[in-house]
Amino acid sequence: MNAIDAITLEVTDTAAAEAFYEAAFGLGDRLRVRATDAPTAGFRGYALSLVVSQPSTVDSLIGTALAGGATTLKPASKSLWGYGGVIRDPFGTIWKIATSQKKDTGPATREVDEFVLLLGVADVAATKQFYTDHGLTVGKSFGRKYVEFAAPEKTVKLALYSRKFAAKDAGVDPEGSGSHRLVVGGAAFFTDPDGFQWETAAA
Repeated sequence: MNAIDAITLEVTDTAAAEAFYEAAFGLGDRLRVRATDAPTAGFRGYALSLVVSQPSTVDSLIGTALAGGATTLKPASKSLWGYGGVIRDPFGTIWKIATSQKKDTGPATREVDEFVLLLGVADVAATKQFYTDHGLTVGKSFGRKYVEFAAPEKTVKLALYSRKFAAKDAGVDPEGSGSHRLVVGGAAFFTDPDGFQWETAAA
């Protein structure tokens, strides 16, 4: 099975980005940066999601990110499904940080249980088929609304929404153009139907 070993974000200032991401999220080798000046505007078609164990961890991660220059798109709050919020980091990437729990069950931590790449795509069914053809295994599927692929521990999980719903979930307008400023690192080299690029680990 193909898996995502790392996400590479393309930024204009790699030193500043590395310092921000390490202080805010501490994801280690699963999150990398590299330099680009490729034009990008509006919604880039994806969000990165951190799934954690309890609300205090959500607040801790969001608080550190905001202190480092991120901005709030959706303030952290309770909902039917749990507790979470959405921010945009200083380099334009959208982050959703959430837990299925509504109450803390122990001391606050900064541990991330799951790191998920949420792609907003034009046709969920077609992109689902594309990725299964490339060796990914579907873990959850809700028709044309949401697909989540299985992933080994310590890798990045991939999930698909429609672009419109992904933007709504993030609290932004769905319009956007230019570079995604994102490269997916795995055991393959290809570009998916929505223009998201995969590179082999060696690259």
